[in-house]
Amino acid sequence: MDKFYSVHDIQDWNIMALLPYDGAMIPGLRKFHEPSATFHYAKRDIVIRQNWNQLGVAAVVWDAAIVLCTYLELGTIQLQDRTVIELGAGTGLVGIVAALLGADVTVTDREVALQFLESNLQENIPPDLQNKVRARELNWGVNLDQFDPGSYDVVLGADVVYLEEAFPALLETLEYLSSEETTVLLSCRIRYERDQNFLQMLGSRFVVEKVHYDTEKDVHVYKAQKRMAKEDL
Repeated sequence: MDKFYSVHDIQDWNIMALLPYDGAMIPGLRKFHEPSATFHYAKRDIVIRQNWNQLGVAAVVWDAAIVLCTYLELGTIQLQDRTVIELGAGTGLVGIVAALLGADVTVTDREVALQFLESNLQENIPPDLQNKVRARELNWGVNLDQFDPGSYDVVLGADVVYLEEAFPALLETLEYLSSEETTVLLSCRIRYERDQNFLQMLGSRFVVEKVHYDTEKDVHVYKAQKRMAKEDL
């Protein structure tokens, strides 16, 4: 019999996504039940705790996060001394890598995931960088005024494009956090028509280009920059 785990909810919308899992039938998902996963970025080993049973998708490392970390390490986007915010940070891997590459990082997720997220930060951020990283609650489209608008150099999101009902709130959040100088990097698989629809929505407010594609993992990295006011005329 399949087991169903609650994997994500959007506050105030009463929306719940459920992912069926049967360990005998889907061996590819077994890695998510490992208590930890180890990666090597920025000349350091990073050990990420996972907890699928309690937090579902928020507490495992997905391929989109791995691909985005690899892209960041290429150095195409300057991170040294830049202000970075990550949406839907989950395990915190992407934010940790950004911090190790020199950024001042705010990682965000829902309140229920923050304690778990903070534990991975504490275990992987060296003492001399602890003041450069913090975790904050952020529900897309909710209480955005708790953040300074357009104040970040880089906005990161790995596998945040998945729930169609959340697209307007995600787009609103990206717009709020971005200035015309902000670089947005989103990594995701393009699996369904709704994913293409989000890219079209994003393209109405941002200039969007694909900057990386991992053929093995089938993950795209998109770069987006907020359109200048005159472009909307």
